[in-house]
Parts: sequence; C-alpha cells; structure tokens
Amino acid sequence: MQNEDEIWRLVDAHAGPMIALSDRIWEMPELCYAEHRSCAEHTAALHRAGFRVTEQLAGIPTAVMGEAGEGGPVIAILGEYDALPGLSQEAGLPEPKPVEGQSNGHGCGHNLLGAASMLAAIALKEWLAAKGLPGRVRYYGCPAEEGGAAKGFMVRDGAFDDVDVAISWHPSAFSGVNEPVSLANMRIDFRFQGRASHAAAAPHLGRSALDAVELMNVGVNYMREHMPSDARIHYAYLDAGGLAPNVVQASAKVRYLIRARDVTELHRLVARVRKIAEGAALMTETTVTSEVISAVSNLLGNRVLEGLLQAQLERLGPPPFDEADRELARRFQATLTAEDIAAAWRRAGVPQRDVPLCDFIIPADAKPEKMVGSTDVGDVSWKVPTVQARGATYAIGTPGHSWQLTAQGKTPAAHKGLVHVAKAMAATAAELFAQPALIAAARAEHAEKLARQPYVCPLPPEAKPRLDMSLV
Repeated sequence: MQNEDEIWRLVDAHAGPMIALSDRIWEMPELCYAEHRSCAEHTAALHRAGFRVTEQLAGIPTAVMGEAGEGGPVIAILGEYDALPGLSQEAGLPEPKPVEGQSNGHGCGHNLLGAASMLAAIALKEWLAAKGLPGRVRYYGCPAEEGGAAKGFMVRDGAFDDVDVAISWHPSAFSGVNEPVSLANMRIDFRFQGRASHAAAAPHLGRSALDAVELMNVGVNYMREHMPSDARIHYAYLDAGGLAPNVVQASAKVRYLIRARDVTELHRLVARVRKIAEGAALMTETTVTSEVISAVSNLLGNRVLEGLLQAQLERLGPPPFDEADRELARRFQATLTAEDIAAAWRRAGVPQRDVPLCDFIIPADAKPEKMVGSTDVGDVSWKVPTVQARGATYAIGTPGHSWQLTAQGKTPAAHKGLVHVAKAMAATAAELFAQPALIAAARAEHAEKLARQPYVCPLPPEAKPRLDMSLV
C-alpha cells in the first residue's frame, strides 16, 4: 500500500506539465507518420525530465524513446499522439463546429494517451531513484497507430527486444482493465491498370481500371456471407481514375482494410481477397498490382499483469469527477442517441445506469460485448507480456472517432482521467519493480503461450513504414 501512496503523490506532483502537454498536442493534430511537432513536444518533455533519449527509433522520424534507471528489469510504457482526418472540432463545445482552417482532430484521444503514459514514466523514474532499486523505465512515443502499424515495425526492428513488460492504456468512457481482444488486420493497396480511350467515340478500345475496382468491390461484398462473422472488411477509393467521365479510366486504386480474429485467419482472408482482385482484372482485361501498407496482430493477454492492474485500479477507485464534469457530459450525451449510450454499456459488460460519466471500476468478471477494433499494441503483446488499461475521459456513449470525442479532449474530466490512469499504470509498474517475481510469472505465462503458438510478424519483409500515408 505504501508503494501506491508514494507513486500516486509523484504522479500528482508532475500532473500539471503533462496536462499542458496533452492540451498542446490536441491543438496540433497531426496524422499518421506526420506527427513532427507532436513528437518534438514529447521529445522536449523527455529531455526536461532527465531521460536518456533515442530519437528516430527504428528509423521512424516521429518515434522516440526515453529511458531512466540502471540495470534490472525494463518496463516500457507506451504512448501515442497521432490524430485523425476530418474530425476538427472546437474544444468543449457540445455541437459540431470545426476549428477554422483545421481539418484534423484528436477523435481517439491520443493527445491524452501520450501525456498520461509519459506522466506515469516520469513518476516511476523518480520513484526508482528514491527507492534505489535496479530497473529501467522507458517511455515509447509511438506514431501512426491509426493505420500505420508503427509498433509492428518497431517490434520487427528490435525496439522491444530487451523489454520485460509493457504497459499502455486508451481513453474510454469507462475505467478498467482492457480486455485483451482485438482483430488482426492488414491494409493493402490494389492498383488496376487499363487503357484510356474516348468513352463515346471509341469505348471498345478502352479497358477501364475503374470498372475493375468496382467489380472487385462487388466480389468482396458477395464474399461477406461466406467469411467468419467476427471478420471485417472495409475499403476506400484512393484514385477513381480522374474527373472526366468521357475518358475511360486507365488507372484506379483502392485501399482495403481486412480484419480477422487472429493472424492465421487474416492470411486466409487476404488470400481470398487477392483472388477476387485477380478475377476483376481478368474480367476487365486490366492488370492489378498490390502493396501491403501495414499489418497488425491480435492482442495476446497476460493474466498475471491483468490481475495486478485490476488490483491497482480497485485500490485507486474511480476518477474524481465532480458535478460540473457530469453536467458537461450530460450536454454531450444530449447529442447522442439512446442506442449510442446503451451500446457503450454493453461493450463495457455491465448493467446500464443513468450516469453520464464513469463512477466505478469495471469489475474483473464483467462480460463485455465482443465488438472490437484493431491496435498495433497487438504486436508488442506477442513480443513481451503486455497489459492495457481503459481510462475514463469522456461521456458514456461518445462514439470513437467522432467530433464529440475530439471536443472532450481538453475538458477538466479528460484531465482528471489522464491523471487517474497514469496513477494506475505507475502503481502497476512500481509493484513489478518491487516484486521481480511478478515479472517472472508474467514472462513465464507469456512463454507458455508462445510455445503453443509462436509469434509471426504479419508484416511482409519488404514492407516499410509508409511515411507519406497522411498525404495519400
């Protein structure tokens, strides 16, 4: 208990600058692999806090790592700071109003994610020094979680080879341990090449790449009936062949995002999508080439770490939201549907109540609904034992990737949630440093799982981080 009290005090002592960091990142929303100012802010904060800093980690310009301590085990705390396109929004305003001259927005709360993780790392740095314990704490500033799979490239490049345990979190409507369930995914660009011609005078001489893309999409949509129910496939046109309908489109490009419950099932599904692309090319007498842009693994859980984090959260209790926080959250809930709010409670796996903000810790025996996305934390979890928290920072029912979530990224409730989850992560890491046997137990569980199913990186060897993704 003494460890928790001490580490919590250290978190509180450094909370102000990290809240300010979160707000600055919110104000400069940058997309996948283009987080140059955000990364610079995190790098400067690491230097100010006295960390040994490694820039351009794994050769990625917007990835950074700070380390403190000597010898002993290595505990990594993962942060992120990338934003999303099209989600610009005025802070604190419960009605849609984009920031003038800005199109991006932190609609997934990564401004909070990076700052809280760094706050936990700074508190741990001071706690380790005060205790005189061997051990190293690392803060990993990770870009491009939203589609770029940066952590997968970092894992593949060896950035986590000597890490013993990894800890992370994600903004949420609720506070608790994140259930280690996610979908593996792969992003693939398919480019079709045909032959241009005059669409009226000589249509028979043209071979339409746009027709090929549309036929591919039809084929994939017919396949949906015959794939696992937990798989997901999405697509977006990157190049529809031009703006002139009287020119047969000679080139067209579509990006596919294919998700499955694990990497093995993912590869099966990808192979089927590739066959459909080849069939579309055959039907239209075009050619097709493809490029894997990114890929991530499903999450691998660790019961030892999840139990430890759950215990820290229960000792800590829920975030200290007040009536002003709840009133603003109610105003945001008024912009949502009843189904939005009910769905949030179902995903949390607890009975619905009439409260706008989380006032409890999700119990360990909750039964959340299996509606999940993907994360590149998955690849870290296969490399080292990993645990994630969910930190309550916004009104219950707020959809992810929405203007409402962007709007709540600088509220007092978000700040309180940031500090709260930093305390939970820091206390978990402190307990691991104080009791190395817990690290050994977590690593033994991890090794046992890998013995049954070894980790195979889903990124093909030729794949490189697409540093221009935000421009595509």
